[in-house]
Amino acid sequence: MNRYTIGLLGGTFDPIHYGHLRAAIEIYEYLKLNEIRLIPCNQPPHRANPIANAEQRLRMTKLATLGTELKVDNCEMLREGPSYTVDSLISLRKEFPNDALCLIIGVDAFLSLPSWHQWEKIIQLANIVVMHRNQWKMPTEGILAEFLSKHRLSLNENINHFMAGKIIQCPITALAIAASQIRTLIQNGLSPDFLLPEKVLNYIKQQGLYGYPKGHFYAEPKEITHL
Repeated sequence: MNRYTIGLLGGTFDPIHYGHLRAAIEIYEYLKLNEIRLIPCNQPPHRANPIANAEQRLRMTKLATLGTELKVDNCEMLREGPSYTVDSLISLRKEFPNDALCLIIGVDAFLSLPSWHQWEKIIQLANIVVMHRNQWKMPTEGILAEFLSKHRLSLNENINHFMAGKIIQCPITALAIAASQIRTLIQNGLSPDFLLPEKVLNYIKQQGLYGYPKGHFYAEPKEITHL
């Protein structure tokens, strides 16, 4: 049975960059998803708070996706406290009770999955799409290897047929871009051009983020004013 399939890619997006965007588009096309949503994290549970506030990161994500197939979901911005993935999936499952949900994570995140809040419940709420890069290897022993073996999508199965419960690896182009790299460049007075969308960089300058002096002239695109 074919289902409406929604890809979900979360992140702090501090700031969002072409590594995030290219990966999202490649997964969208590779799996033939009906839509893909970027979900800015409000309060990351496993790392320090982002430099840009929640409203700024949400705005940057919306700017980055203008004119693309990508959508933005603010479900984590509406909740207080740590932004646990399982809570977002519970909320989205209520919103889309009969659709296939695909949580998109990197191999590094997958390897740390047992440290996530109520991690074993995640597979009951969504499929897991692991973005595969050459330098990372999937586990071959231990609890994660057993988890992968139990839920791995077989060659004759289609992820779009399952509401939840399956794991699939998807190859993506490895773009060596990191948000921390962009922040460091700006702090050191160097240019981050071509690492992130120009609209996002202009907004960063206007907001005085990551070391830019605040007040840079910025004309917000008309398309973003209603978001």
